[in-house]
Amino acid sequence: MMRKRRLWLILCVFLFSTSIAYAGVNEWICKGLHEECVEDLAIDPLTPATIYAGTWEGVFKSTDGGKSWAPANDGLTDLNVESLAIDPLTPATIYAGTWEGVFKSTDGGESWTSANEGLSGLTISALAIDPLTPTTVYVGTSSNGIFKSSDGGESWAEVNEGLTDLSINDMAIDPLTPTTIYASTPGRGIFKSSDGGESWMPINEGLTDWHILSLAIDPSTPATIYAGGLGGGVFKSSDGGENWVEMNEGLTDKHPFALTIDPSTPTTIYAVTFGGVFKSTNGADSWMTIGLSDLVLSSLAIDPLTPTTIYTGTDEGVFKINFE
Repeated sequence: MMRKRRLWLILCVFLFSTSIAYAGVNEWICKGLHEECVEDLAIDPLTPATIYAGTWEGVFKSTDGGKSWAPANDGLTDLNVESLAIDPLTPATIYAGTWEGVFKSTDGGESWTSANEGLSGLTISALAIDPLTPTTVYVGTSSNGIFKSSDGGESWAEVNEGLTDLSINDMAIDPLTPTTIYASTPGRGIFKSSDGGESWMPINEGLTDWHILSLAIDPSTPATIYAGGLGGGVFKSSDGGENWVEMNEGLTDKHPFALTIDPSTPTTIYAVTFGGVFKSTNGADSWMTIGLSDLVLSSLAIDPLTPTTIYTGTDEGVFKINFE
């Protein structure tokens, strides 16, 4: 079973979430999928009113900013969707990572086909697309390391040289130099590849927590990277992962399950934790809580054209906030 689901089920023993109606500007409002556990969210970069939600019951799609949702599962033979990724140049092309490998849609989720040549039976925990050459795709698996496709998912090859932990929690690609890739693991910290995944090396100097759940790269200054640990909080590197420092002032829950950076203002970062959503406006120097502490959270996505609009996936559906 995947890391997200394990953590969610453990936490649910202790938390009893209730359906709360949040409304208004600067407040969270529930946008549907009330009884779905939402694992991941992906927003169409060209038409951000189109949103995809990966859930335990497959993929759901909204074309009106979350006001309504419809299942988009035709051809998806495994409905346990752990991760989603959208081709940044051709957003009708979407990848879904499931317990039974990768599925691909080229028509905006209307239909899906298996894209598993070389991935037979593997559980996919993370997806990452090369932003400059989107036919190059990487997947992280729960126990078999990282695989790479250079043909848009038609075939996959294992790229694990140097990895000493084959359980992958998250991956992030340098947007300016996409041959530089980072991968986080649940026990061996963070690994870096500078040659498109051909080889990996650990980069853990300064990390006090090697159980790394999440990664995020500053889109304008990619040498700046953030990592979320399982209890260690947020770590930051300003030198491409050579050194890390803790950045936890104001972060009252130190389990950053997902980290997301505002593409228009990269010093603004959001952390999704077991204790709600936190926001930093100064490059993680300090954090403040912005709500949803009563829900089990999994993911967060920012509207790329209106970055004051934020969506988060929870165990009770999708929530949305509009900041003034």
